[in-house]
Amino acid sequence: MFAAFCLARAAVGESARLGLTVPRAIGGAVLRNRIKRRLREAFRIHRAEFGPQWDIVLNPRRAALAAPFSEIERAFQKVIEKCGH
Repeated sequence: MFAAFCLARAAVGESARLGLTVPRAIGGAVLRNRIKRRLREAFRIHRAEFGPQWDIVLNPRRAALAAPFSEIERAFQKVIEKCGH
């Protein structure tokens, strides 16, 4: 669904931060923006579960377009487990 990269910051901020890199190969601007909106919303819902020191960068795949939102949330749970708290 997406590749996730986690980096712990030395200077801890208020909360975790999200970065998105959506390649043009996924589709036009409308499709890329739709993926970004869905991933931002999933991150917003689960932001409190990440420790405040984390920077997370997601590189979505085309499968994220057709995936139900519950599946995107499950993928975020795996990222949370990967990054720790």
